[in-house]
Amino acid sequence: MRANTPISDDNPRKLQVNSPNWKTIMKTDLQLQQDVMAELDWEASVNASDIGVQAKNGVVTLTGHIASYAEKINAERAAQRVAGVTALAIEMDVILPSMSKRNDADIALAVGNALQWSMYVPEESIKIVVEDGYVTLSGEVNWAYQRETAAAAVRYLMGVTGVSDQITVKPGISSKVLKSDIEAALKRRGHADAEKIDVAVHGADVTLTGVVANWDERSLARNSAWGTKGVRNVIDQLTVA
Repeated sequence: MRANTPISDDNPRKLQVNSPNWKTIMKTDLQLQQDVMAELDWEASVNASDIGVQAKNGVVTLTGHIASYAEKINAERAAQRVAGVTALAIEMDVILPSMSKRNDADIALAVGNALQWSMYVPEESIKIVVEDGYVTLSGEVNWAYQRETAAAAVRYLMGVTGVSDQITVKPGISSKVLKSDIEAALKRRGHADAEKIDVAVHGADVTLTGVVANWDERSLARNSAWGTKGVRNVIDQLTVA
């Protein structure tokens, strides 16, 4: 299965809903599996009967054949909401029903229109490639939010089977200032694990390491880094306790 760049999207970014005060809950593999299955069943946008769930030591694996890329993203988000999930392994394939299939030319046109209609995306700076429904976005933008908005604009288009976000952010400030700005953002936003997160900056690339209490804290740290001007790439090596 072709690998996708997360939000996320591809980028998990604003996906978690666990409370910042949530503490690690120890569950058996069976309990965790049942909780994830229940959450998938509760999520109206997901056909839970098409998704298999395995759990081992906090790592949850989702398997199966699903009818849309949107459903795949929503299933990932649902699993991340469950307390006790420390990591996700995605082994789901998108197999579109005949009524949802579109040719690549139509998908490319729809992607271009979606980017054009988004007020935050400089669509003239972004290149689009579509192959068998799989969309690759590339180019260079000034801010990380523009990169994220571009990917978000195309994830839920009909006929899309996957999205690879290869858009880069233009570097703008020194590594020292970048590191200081990110650390200040973590503290300013009341990040409970700010002191446990190490921020390493190489050029415009940021690496986050350390241990956080839950997925919500991890998402907040990643968003804080991405939201800092001049960040081109964020390497998330944080561990959920």
